[in-house]
Amino acid sequence: MNPTRTSSRTSTRKPLSLMQIVFATSAGNALEWFDIAIYGFFAIYIGRHFFPTTDQTASLLLTFGTFGASYLVRPIGGVVLGAYADKRGRKAALMMSVSLMMVGTAIIALMPSYATIGLAAPIGVFAARLIQGFSAGGEFGASTAMLIEHAPHRRGFLASWQFATQGLSTLMAATCGFALSRWLSHEALDAWGWRVPFFLGLLIGPVGLYLRRFLEDASDFTEAVRTETPVRDVFATQKRMMLVATGALAVSTSVNYLLQYVPTFAIRELHLPAQTSFAATMIGGVILTCVTPVAGYLSDRIGRLAQMTAVALLFVVTAYPAFSYTLDHLSTLTLFALVAWLALLKSIYFGALPALMSEVFPTATRSTGMSVAYNVGVTVFGGFTPVIVTWLISATANRSAPSFYVMATAMISLAALASVSRVKGIAENGRLAAQGSR
Repeated sequence: MNPTRTSSRTSTRKPLSLMQIVFATSAGNALEWFDIAIYGFFAIYIGRHFFPTTDQTASLLLTFGTFGASYLVRPIGGVVLGAYADKRGRKAALMMSVSLMMVGTAIIALMPSYATIGLAAPIGVFAARLIQGFSAGGEFGASTAMLIEHAPHRRGFLASWQFATQGLSTLMAATCGFALSRWLSHEALDAWGWRVPFFLGLLIGPVGLYLRRFLEDASDFTEAVRTETPVRDVFATQKRMMLVATGALAVSTSVNYLLQYVPTFAIRELHLPAQTSFAATMIGGVILTCVTPVAGYLSDRIGRLAQMTAVALLFVVTAYPAFSYTLDHLSTLTLFALVAWLALLKSIYFGALPALMSEVFPTATRSTGMSVAYNVGVTVFGGFTPVIVTWLISATANRSAPSFYVMATAMISLAALASVSRVKGIAENGRLAAQGSR
C-alpha cells in the first residue's frame, strides 16, 4: 500500500461528528450483546439441541455452564485486545472485535444438532462461545475509551451509550423471542425458529464493521504519552484500580444477566407463557435503552459516585421485597413491574458506570485496565449468574433466591464505591506526572 496515498485520503476525509462516532461505535457493540442476549433467552431450546439429557435441569445447567464457561476466556480477550487498543489504537481493536464476534455467531447459527453430528455439536457451540467471549472481552475497554476520549467534558453522557446499546440489544433479542413465540408453533420454534435471531445477528455485523472503518482515534489518545507494556503496567502498579473498578461493576453485571435469565425463570419456575416472559424482557430493554443515556447525562451534573451509591443501596433494600411480592401476587403485571424496577435501577447505575471506570485509569493504560477489570467482573459476577440463580432456587427451595445474589453483589459494589475517590486521585497524579515528563 502506498503510505502517501493513504495519508492523503485520511487527511481529506471530513471528521465524524460526536453522534456519528457514537453510532459507529455502538453498532458493533450492539452485535456483541445481541448475540449474548439471544443465547441466554433461547437457552431452553439450545439445551435440547446441543446438550440433551433425560433431566431438564441438567440440560439447562449444561447450557448455562457453556454460557458461563465462555466468560473464562473474556479476561484473556480483555488483556490481548485491550493492550492492542492501548498500543495500536482504539479503532484497530474495535475492528478486530466485531469480526471475531461474527465468526462465533455464524458457528452457532449453522451448527447441526447433537442428534445429527453427536459430540461435535456441543463442542462446536462451546468453541463458538469461546470466540465470542474473547471478542467481547476487548469490546468494552476499546469502545468506552473511544467514546470518552472524543469529548472528555461529557464523559458520562457519551460513555453511557456503550451500555445503552446493551439495552437496545436486549430489546432486539426479546422482540425476536416475542415475535417467534407468537408467530411460530412450539414445535417450529423448538425445531428451527430459535436459530433465526442468530442469522439476524449476522446481518448486524457487517453494518458495524463498515461503520467502524470511518472512526479515527481521538487526540486525547494520539497525543498522550504511550506505553509499550500496558499489561505489565496495569498488573504491576494498578491492581487497586482494577479491584475497585471490578467491584463497582458487580451489581450492574449481576442484574444484567438476571434480566437475561427472566425468560427461563418465567417459563420454568413461574410457568408463564413464553410470550409473556419475552414481553417482560422487552420492557426491560426499552428502559435500559432510554434511561441509560439520561443517567449518563445526569452523572455529569450531580456526580457519578453519589448517583451510583444511592442506587446500590436501593438494590440492597428492595431486591427481596420485589421478588417476594411478585411471587406472592403472580401475574403478568407483577412480572412486568419486577423487570421494570430492576431495569430502572440498573439503568441509573449503569449510565454512570463506564465513565467512572474510565476515570480510574490513566490514558496510557485505560483500555487495558478497563478491559481486564470489566471482564473479570463480568466473569465472576455475571457469566455464571444463571447457573448460580438456578442452583440457589434448587438448594433453598425459595423462588425469591435470585434476590439474594443481587443483594450480595450490591454490597460488594458499595464497598468498591467507597474507595473510588482514593484511586481516582492516584490515577490523576499519574496522569500529571506523565504530562510533566513529556
